[in-house]
Amino acid sequence: MHGFNGEPRVKDTIESLGVPHVEVDVILANGRSVDFDYRLRAGDRIAVYPAFESIDISPLVRLRAKPLRRTAFVADVHLRRLARYLRLLGFDTLHSNAYSDVAIVAIAETEKRIILTRDRALLKRGAVTHGYWVRSTDPITQAREVLGRFDLRGQVNAFARCPACNGAIVPVPKDDVLDRIPPKTALWQEDYFLCKECGKLYWRGTHFPRLKAIIDRIIKG
Repeated sequence: MHGFNGEPRVKDTIESLGVPHVEVDVILANGRSVDFDYRLRAGDRIAVYPAFESIDISPLVRLRAKPLRRTAFVADVHLRRLARYLRLLGFDTLHSNAYSDVAIVAIAETEKRIILTRDRALLKRGAVTHGYWVRSTDPITQAREVLGRFDLRGQVNAFARCPACNGAIVPVPKDDVLDRIPPKTALWQEDYFLCKECGKLYWRGTHFPRLKAIIDRIIKG
């Protein structure tokens, strides 16, 4: 039960209860599909459903033109480690400590990215259309949250992105980067990978098992 005065918009009431509007895709008022501007009346029975990424609900009124199918994120200043983990999993994730809230909203709108944030107020801005309020404060659990919320486990492509800059990582011939490889590493390692954006060189060194273990914890958790 929820009390109110007058006839408030259902959108305002939902957000007053702590649910950002960007996490809502369908609202039913007394069994009928309505939009955010629906005015509440005494005795209304309201059902609120999250954004559907894989279920066809086209007969119902959607609260945006179409669901965002491209899985790309922009993470706020509090989610640096989450951003790195998502990149390790292969997901396009922008993050910078220099991003203001205004910049995050602009990037999300321009590049059609999903905002990830620990700040619910950020998701209540009118210009925001797709976002997720990350509940946990633990980065591993946060990554599990995002995978579950957007049903992404089947899209994991580990080590496809640079955890430092988000650039795509591609194989590179050993001879092309031989001058950058530590001599002892070159004696036993044949496979190398290069970030197309920042130029960082990668290989499966002693750190690789640790990173693989982190990925396994996220996916299997």
